[in-house]
Amino acid sequence: MPKNRNTFSFLARRGRSAASWLVHRGWEWAREAGAVTAEHPGRLRFGAIGEGTRLAFPQGTVFGEPWIELGGHCIIAEQVTLTAGMMPDLDLGPDPILTLGDGVVLGRGSHVIADTTVTIGSDTYCGPYVYITSTNHSYDDPHEPVGKQWPRMEPVEIGPGCWIGTGAVILPGARLGRNVVVAAGAVVRGEVPDHAVVAGAPARVVRSWDPEHGWQPPLRTPAPVPIPEGVTPEQLLALAELEGEAGPDAP
Repeated sequence: MPKNRNTFSFLARRGRSAASWLVHRGWEWAREAGAVTAEHPGRLRFGAIGEGTRLAFPQGTVFGEPWIELGGHCIIAEQVTLTAGMMPDLDLGPDPILTLGDGVVLGRGSHVIADTTVTIGSDTYCGPYVYITSTNHSYDDPHEPVGKQWPRMEPVEIGPGCWIGTGAVILPGARLGRNVVVAAGAVVRGEVPDHAVVAGAPARVVRSWDPEHGWQPPLRTPAPVPIPEGVTPEQLLALAELEGEAGPDAP
């Protein structure tokens, strides 16, 4: 009996291993086949989708795509919601509603809700679960449920080169300048000048760039040293191995 039990246990482990391999290989295939690109748009017909742009599979909710224009080399991670208009199958007119510039990155689980115009400038990077919306609930009538009251809509504009941290919320009417840093979890409304760092809920400017005096208040850490041109990945790996062998206390 123990021998039979060992045999059954061995066969069960082999079966589980084979099933696991099949599931992972199948998921890899689905992720590759389900990704959306300009060459393979699937069911989605965006107003524009640039070369090198990719929407990872599985996608989040996407509708109003004829009024959504995506620049080139954008990275749209898994489960990202992109919507134009309050609901599907509306005629939103001749102009785009949601526009992403070249090189925009939207992290996993982010939402961009464009009931009116939302523009995200080129090379803006968003961490996971960022929420950008041009619509907010109104509560003017104290006798009517908030969800049944007509919402307020204001355009949103995010300048090029911004960095928006994980879980940040960009509210209707927000206008972010160039190279703005939004801290994780911040709630941004109103206007933010170029080269500013904002944090908090509601967000406020905690650091800004002065052409004469640099960053104010001054940065607490030195700027990182860029990798010299011409250095190969193999050389970087070899350098990292040497530093590891030398230890953290080496001169």
